[in-house]
Amino acid sequence: MEDSLNNHPTYVDLFSGAGGFSLGFDNNGFINIFSVDMEPSFCETYSKNFPGHRLIQKDITNLTKQEVLSLIKGKRIDVVIGGPPCQGFSMAGNIGRKFVDDSRNSLLMEFARMVEIIKPSYFIMENVARLYNHNKGNTREEIVKKFIKSGYKVDCRILNSADYGVPQIRKRIIFVGSRVGGKILFPEREVERYITTEEALREFTSKDLNKDSNIYNHETMKHSGQMLKKMSYVSDGGNRFEIPSHIRPKSGDVRKYIRYNSNKPSICVTGDMRKVFHYSENRALTVRELAKLQSFPNDFIFVGSRISQQQQVGNAVPPLMASAIARVVKKMIKNDK
Repeated sequence: MEDSLNNHPTYVDLFSGAGGFSLGFDNNGFINIFSVDMEPSFCETYSKNFPGHRLIQKDITNLTKQEVLSLIKGKRIDVVIGGPPCQGFSMAGNIGRKFVDDSRNSLLMEFARMVEIIKPSYFIMENVARLYNHNKGNTREEIVKKFIKSGYKVDCRILNSADYGVPQIRKRIIFVGSRVGGKILFPEREVERYITTEEALREFTSKDLNKDSNIYNHETMKHSGQMLKKMSYVSDGGNRFEIPSHIRPKSGDVRKYIRYNSNKPSICVTGDMRKVFHYSENRALTVRELAKLQSFPNDFIFVGSRISQQQQVGNAVPPLMASAIARVVKKMIKNDK
């Protein structure tokens, strides 16, 4: 391990989930020092796919400074990565209360606390794109100032996963911090054209949809007859307004009762895609197909309940996007040396 650390950059993955971020960094020669997550099924998936990693299954708020330093054991940490959940967006306009002080965003502050303890050369923090303009940009500035106080130069940018070969339009804010003085870099677009949903999913056929299939996580969910009837009216790329008015859902999430457009990249994959149907078949996508839209390889196995597996896929950083980020981190490391 020590010899490999001398030749390869190192990372710590916070809020690792199923491991999309870790996979991107592993595939670019980074060595994992440890990862942290608390959801049992997420951790089971991570451990199955990264048996050589040290995974700490624990609420990060209960991870002490002493424990973290013990995990590091004086090793050089090049980068800390992670996407801490935060729910405090409704605080916009509430005078006198800052985003970083909202208890609902404590996990974002836990990421900052870990960075202060570990003192990596760089950190990469991923979050939803709307954070960029939240509260007229004040939220973004609060977060940047928090890391500046810890000695980091910080920049952020909204990246689109489709720019890196992911067959999905998924926009996320990426914060990059550096405490070694070099220029902060972001990955540039790597593909000339976007990969469509049909191109990504054409390898999966209806005959594969059974428990005897040798394709992992490729079982379709059961739908009610009422749901199937409604969705039978919706065309490739269509929505609920194609459903006859007397049975059409009148309210609810506009992302529901739609079909993927075969000629475009997928809409953003989330933890619940049960009412978003295949572009040509009358069913929702399987976990395997959703994972493909997230750019996970077919041999990456998800465990836990079907709902948990969908959440693991939907919450993940797409591995191809993570790879693009890992490559620019390696470039920054090389430039700084």
